[in-house]
Amino acid sequence: MRILLVEDDRLLAEGLRTGLSQAGFAVDWAKDGEEADLALAAQAYDAVVLDLGLPKLDGLTLLKRL
Repeated sequence: MRILLVEDDRLLAEGLRTGLSQAGFAVDWAKDGEEADLALAAQAYDAVVLDLGLPKLDGLTLLKRL
């Protein structure tokens, strides 16, 4: 299962990515909403872990686009 993790806090993202990877998930990390939007256009994901307060493009706007 491939997951897109969208989180601008590096420490939190690293912890989540490590935990999800150890649980057997393939995890890609986007640091802001625009980067996530590009990733979603280029790759199919089974799930998205989405922060709402993101720079450049907020999480709610990104969620509406999905």
